[in-house]
Amino acid sequence: MTKLKTIGLSRRFLGLVAVNKVSFSMDEGEILGIIGPNGAGKTTFINLISGIIMPGEGKIEYKGQDITYMPAHERARLGIARTYQLIHPLENLSLIENVMVGSIFARGHSMREARRRAADLCGELGLKDLDRDTSKLTILEVKKMEIARALANEPEVLFLDEVMAGLNADETKDLIATVQRIARERKLAVGVVEHVMGVIRELTHRVIVLEAGELIAEGPYEEVSKNPRVVEAYLGGAA
Repeated sequence: MTKLKTIGLSRRFLGLVAVNKVSFSMDEGEILGIIGPNGAGKTTFINLISGIIMPGEGKIEYKGQDITYMPAHERARLGIARTYQLIHPLENLSLIENVMVGSIFARGHSMREARRRAADLCGELGLKDLDRDTSKLTILEVKKMEIARALANEPEVLFLDEVMAGLNADETKDLIATVQRIARERKLAVGVVEHVMGVIRELTHRVIVLEAGELIAEGPYEEVSKNPRVVEAYLGGAA
């Protein structure tokens, strides 16, 4: 089942085309890699879908509904969630309180219900000692906390923006398995922006490649990684 699609989505900034007529779709249970060189428009693309910025042209559909110009908070309530490249835990709040924010503000749950749901999510992601200050967390725990906070929004579509950045090999393997499991068990459509091609190869079912705001290739990683245009634009001559 298709959860999300864009049709000819475009956005300019002072004459610079950041996203140029991008059409794509995401299906239930699918993990989609979104790759491309720096400045390719990957984060702008996610910002357009999540409602942080509005498109200049094109259309966004969520479960068949036109959400092109819907405000970000309404998209969140419908079921679109995302993480950010730069993670800023809410200071002076514990691990579990950071996760509770998603339930309280996106879903309107009571404090008691939000805490119960947050505890369940933390357990699902392997997080313990939930009353710790966030300054005491490892980088992997911070990443999982950010994912838990996004899941507290009860999404059906989830975007992870460079969530593997800064992790060592064992931590990366742990988080890959976590993302695969939550996508499968929750039947999420997951979009993953990532620069480490080993992660993309292992984690995703399908990949789209952006260059200068344009979608230049899509398909399984092994197929896309051999595309001459992708090799030239992004992979530096190594397939």
